[in-house]
Amino acid sequence: MNRAGVLGSPVGHSLSPTLHAAGYAALGLTDWTYAAAQVDAAGLADHVAGLDASWRGLSLTMPLKEVAFQVAASVSPVATEAAAINTLVRRTDLGWDADNTDVVGLTRALDGVDHGGSVLVLGAGATARSALLALRSLGVPAVRVAARRPDAVAALAAWAGDLPGGAVEVTGRPLERWADDVGRLVVSTLPAAPSAAVAGSLDGAGSVLAGVTLLDVVYADWPTPLARAATAYGMRVISGVEMLVHQAAEQFRLFTGRPAPVAAMAAAGRAELARRSEAGPVR
Repeated sequence: MNRAGVLGSPVGHSLSPTLHAAGYAALGLTDWTYAAAQVDAAGLADHVAGLDASWRGLSLTMPLKEVAFQVAASVSPVATEAAAINTLVRRTDLGWDADNTDVVGLTRALDGVDHGGSVLVLGAGATARSALLALRSLGVPAVRVAARRPDAVAALAAWAGDLPGGAVEVTGRPLERWADDVGRLVVSTLPAAPSAAVAGSLDGAGSVLAGVTLLDVVYADWPTPLARAATAYGMRVISGVEMLVHQAAEQFRLFTGRPAPVAAMAAAGRAELARRSEAGPVR
């Protein structure tokens, strides 16, 4: 039996078990299983050390993406640049190779989007770093970042200006003024909680948003307040489930060595989100 799973805290909301299980079913991989486990940052090293040789891969969500460097035998260039790990792949010596498939997920979700070289990123945390790497790969050399804390933007700008694979120029603005000049593409890396306040910043934005694309990385409780407001103002909205499916598909390939059945995984993910929406929020 080959085993894989997702670790995080909290982890009960994760769509990864649904996506990976759908992939196994589509390819007839009956000897693979995938499960979720609640693991916090302090417990990661002990949890990983206790896994036997049947474990082939681990997906990592918050708050494990930075502490995971402590358990990695090797780190891919993209994870090194992003300073974040969301994937651990078992080695033949039973160590772990670390990678970051969030960048791949964002790149594929945005592939073909008309950005015109003018992109605004909301938020300045770990996911914003992955977004900047994805945008760089799509030919965007400079990005505007709107965030609540100026020091977080300054830190992101310093990191982006010193990337070994090529610098990205970052300029900042207050989060409450994000809609003043959005360009052609907005990537929101904000968690769900600030979505309503950020959506309120759109009041009076008018027709300047028509035709602009928004990728909102949040996929739970969809549509978010931000996604609803953006749609009302004529923006084209891409759900975070697109990024999630593509990053999971890359993990699937790394874990199994097989190309991922992306369509089957996406269909399963959307069906599960629809089921959760009908069931209502978990209390």
